[in-house]
Amino acid sequence: MTSPTLRNASGKPGSSVSTRPSAPEVTNIPSEYPAFWRKLFLLLGRVNPQNLTVTKSLVVGVDAGATSTRVSVHTLDGTRVGYARAGAGNPSAHGLDKAVAAVGTALGHALGSHDGGQVVASLAGVAGQVETLVPELARVWAAHGVQDGPRIERDVAVAYAAGTPEPDGSLLLSGTGAVAARVTGHRIHTIADGLGWLLGDEGSGFWIGRAAAKAVVASLDQGATAAPGSLIALVVGHFLGEERPGSPRAVADRLVRLAQADHMRLAALSALVSEAAEAGDPMALKVADEAADRLVATLRRVHVAGDVVLAGSVLTSEGPVRRAVLARLAGERVTTARDAAGAAAWLAAREALPRDDGRASHAAFTESPSAFTESPSAFTDGPSGGLTG
Repeated sequence: MTSPTLRNASGKPGSSVSTRPSAPEVTNIPSEYPAFWRKLFLLLGRVNPQNLTVTKSLVVGVDAGATSTRVSVHTLDGTRVGYARAGAGNPSAHGLDKAVAAVGTALGHALGSHDGGQVVASLAGVAGQVETLVPELARVWAAHGVQDGPRIERDVAVAYAAGTPEPDGSLLLSGTGAVAARVTGHRIHTIADGLGWLLGDEGSGFWIGRAAAKAVVASLDQGATAAPGSLIALVVGHFLGEERPGSPRAVADRLVRLAQADHMRLAALSALVSEAAEAGDPMALKVADEAADRLVATLRRVHVAGDVVLAGSVLTSEGPVRRAVLARLAGERVTTARDAAGAAAWLAAREALPRDDGRASHAAFTESPSAFTESPSAFTDGPSGGLTG
């Protein structure tokens, strides 16, 4: 067997490893292992978290979303040393080239001055069919000096890991879309909904916005007027500004034409539902309650036992839908997802440290990146801008 190329302290090929701890000093490498294998353990970073190597070996996590891409870089004990955001990284929604470019931009900024040779494991959470993404990301990783490309995992599995270190439980996610999943051994066992805006995603931000628009145009069709602060007034103002084309029916017709011209504008109405519901608007409260009913019904199709992780902007932000969902889940052990890119890095670190189940480091990996010291090389919006979907 050919011996692996040794690297010096800078991560570059060389014959000297004198600045690294010698193999016998690495306390969790069994002494009965031959010297070759002990060196290999050291090079791969599979060492006790108390050893210096853990502060030099890095793991990378990627959250490639439909609105933005986030990359988080950590040492094996969970310390975040780099974080960056770029444009959408979902190849199913935006095409392979744009997705790869976004991930590559974020990776470069997140690594900053760190040597890619220090990266011992990577994982990317991606939605949809990702087979064509694997070789492309391997090339991007190689361009940044990382020997192996990331393991690809479904984004819902990463979202679950962002909320709990437990291997078994369930996820309920509502953002622009909506999905529930049962997780076993950190892998997806069963999926419910996630069928897209046209035929599914019940209780999602898009569904809430569409339900609000339907309720508003139905009321206008019956001659209702827009009282200040009401959901009707907020929706009409969102679409028409100061324009008022005459009768309530004329306003309804105008709203219908604008919504049909760009259906994705409906998702933005979700925030207006929250605003009106907080003010006690009956129409908005009814929409929020129905959204919660549908989300919990989706969860009940898959949930058996364990933690329930709430993810997605609709359920991680304080508001009427989150409160209604929590009320319906009374008695369940509910947690809220934190940083998904950090969770992806945590899952990668579990592979690099097979003797460590990761519970102790989970909080450090998934901590909000706002707690991370921002610097041009470590916390950066890519050229397409930082998005917060």
